Amino acid sequence: MTTIYDFSAQTLTGKPRKLSDYKGKVLLVVNTASKCGFTPQYAGLEELYKKYKSRGLVVLGFPSNQFGEQEPGPDSEIAEFCEMNYGVSFPMFSKVDVNGDAAHPLFKYLTSSKKGMLGSQAIKWNFTKFLVGRDGTVLERYAPTTAPADIGPDIEKALAA
Repeated sequence: MTTIYDFSAQTLTGKPRKLSDYKGKVLLVVNTASKCGFTPQYAGLEELYKKYKSRGLVVLGFPSNQFGEQEPGPDSEIAEFCEMNYGVSFPMFSKVDVNGDAAHPLFKYLTSSKKGMLGSQAIKWNFTKFLVGRDGTVLERYAPTTAPADIGPDIEKALAA
């Protein structure tokens, strides 16, 4: 059976990272963008990370430029923006496609594991979130409009499992 641990991705600093490095953790995987109406969610994601990381939560950010070209800059610019504006300390990865033929294999797995509204597989916009249990399976998918704080109860459940 495939789990999130079967994938790897490149970090914003250009280093390859196996997601198996996060085995046993609860993960919140988010496709992000710096010039989006939902960009302020970075602050809420950072709050969740700080609140729960000692208990095993890791937030993983994956910038994407597929929606309204709202992430046009290079990885170095994304890293600087996230740190300066939102104090992001959770792991951020290199820019990826989340939909279509060129979608990163991780997002193909996530979207096939948890469908969106009306059974849609495609990600509709930036800041779609996926909650992954300690066993590497996808527990839940959240719309971009779902505030990070609203995911807290589900994170608590996943951490307790």
